[in-house]
Amino acid sequence: MTDGETDHGPERRTSRSGRGRSRGRQVGPDGEPFELQGSPETLAARAKDVCLRLLTDRARSRAELEQKLAQKGYPQAVVERVLDRLAEVGLVDDAAFAEQWVHSRHTYSGRGRRALATELRRKGIDQQTSTEALSQISSDDEHEKAAELVRKKLVRITAEDIADRDDREKLMRRLVGMLARRGYPASMSFAVVKAELDDLGSET
Repeated sequence: MTDGETDHGPERRTSRSGRGRSRGRQVGPDGEPFELQGSPETLAARAKDVCLRLLTDRARSRAELEQKLAQKGYPQAVVERVLDRLAEVGLVDDAAFAEQWVHSRHTYSGRGRRALATELRRKGIDQQTSTEALSQISSDDEHEKAAELVRKKLVRITAEDIADRDDREKLMRRLVGMLARRGYPASMSFAVVKAELDDLGSET
């Protein structure tokens, strides 16, 4: 424990006027951040502003917004009220968020369904919503994306580079590992890599 800290974290320092700062946030005489003082309506308006700023940056799940507001100290009742209202007007929609997330991450980052399922779970998306969003990616889509990723890695590789069996197997392990980290099934990964290496090896 360092100077200026207590068992509960950094000690608040209060100015002569009774106002202090806690990690850069202004607080009142009672130690409560000014942001969290006021009527429920005032708090709800402030919490809504926080959500709108976050949503301007990118789409977010309800759980993400709830976590952000909780971290700022907003009462749970206020958080629920604000998020329910945003959901009513369509600004918070986990189904739309999940669908957009899956499309973007699969198309531009090459994530497989397994990795995407993990990402959605971390975003607080429920199982049913996640499954529905992932259904937009067929096995053929996933197979083609995996092949695309492998071909990009093979751009500078020639048939001569994999003529030696050990070199070929080493490259295969590396490529299969790459696909595994992106969430592709092991069987699909091996099949895709083998097919692409076979095509490369047949080039003259």
